[in-house]
Amino acid sequence: MTVTTRQGAREKDIIRCRRIDRISIIMPAYNESDKIADAIIRLENELLKVTDDYEIIVVDDGSSDDTYERVKSMSNPNVKIIRNRRNMGKGYAFKKGVSISTGEYVILADADLEISFHEIEKYVRILRYFNIIIGSKRHPESIYIAPIMRKILSLCFNMMVRLFTGVKVSDTQTGFKAFRGDAIRRIMKLVLVKRYAFDVELLAVANLLNMRIYEMPVVIIQGKGFPLKSILYMLIDLMGIIYRLRIKKWYQKNLQNGKPKYKPILNL
Repeated sequence: MTVTTRQGAREKDIIRCRRIDRISIIMPAYNESDKIADAIIRLENELLKVTDDYEIIVVDDGSSDDTYERVKSMSNPNVKIIRNRRNMGKGYAFKKGVSISTGEYVILADADLEISFHEIEKYVRILRYFNIIIGSKRHPESIYIAPIMRKILSLCFNMMVRLFTGVKVSDTQTGFKAFRGDAIRRIMKLVLVKRYAFDVELLAVANLLNMRIYEMPVVIIQGKGFPLKSILYMLIDLMGIIYRLRIKKWYQKNLQNGKPKYKPILNL
């Protein structure tokens, strides 16, 4: 895996190139009825600066509010909505969205409005030269506002990821990532994590496939901390990834397998 964060003349040349292929946005959503319409509108405003060939796939992950109904009521031909009967997790929702996406480029975008979408044009233009673009809270040009404890926990988790998985990026968890369509569809065949650490898993697989990753700045405003239960689940997810990667070597054995199977120790 090649990771680069440098910006300069080459990036400016890439951004000047005008034509953009079809873009698929995957937006997992869980109980976001008060934000989902605004998120879609903001996203479309940025997309229309780049292309009119796009789709926004909202995956309602078993919401108990009217998230699904809010999206349906928008009657937008560029917006698709699919629904899980129960909450399965963000990783599961993203994988489901990828499976029906049709874009040459696929972007993961959170629905909670904590992350600005204004860098989409740069992301997709630079993506012509890389397999994956990840938004990083720790990019020197990022704006990251969050409770201090959340920042500390995020940094500690990143250190663990780098140490135990070999994924050498500054931030795996920010919910704004862009992929070449062929790359992410290949990666997701090997992603098993349904909830919190699926980002780590997909980057670990990308690492094994020697995919090129580029880190970009983001603007993130997070007003609340991270629940203790979520921290526990993230650690469990990470341990599972390490087990499959370092001990069982399941990913390495299945890189060329179109339909890999795995029986989890814990079905979370």
